[in-house]
Amino acid sequence: MLFMTIVKIHHAKSNLSRLIAKACAGEEIVIARGDQPLVRLTPLREKQGNRKPGRLRGKIRVGKEFFAPLPDDELQAWE
Repeated sequence: MLFMTIVKIHHAKSNLSRLIAKACAGEEIVIARGDQPLVRLTPLREKQGNRKPGRLRGKIRVGKEFFAPLPDDELQAWE
């Protein structure tokens, strides 16, 4: 994070594109009503790698006991 910028709502409404660009560049943008900070403008996190269905096929085994009914006392604990 480079530094924090506090802007009033009116300024944020008329300069939203610029504020978004600054937030994406790492600057912390706080939008305030009067002197009261209300919200922080932050970019969404980028995608965390590629997910591939079936990637663990053959590496993980689930035994038959996994699908067996739970004992009554354990079932009651889940309710």
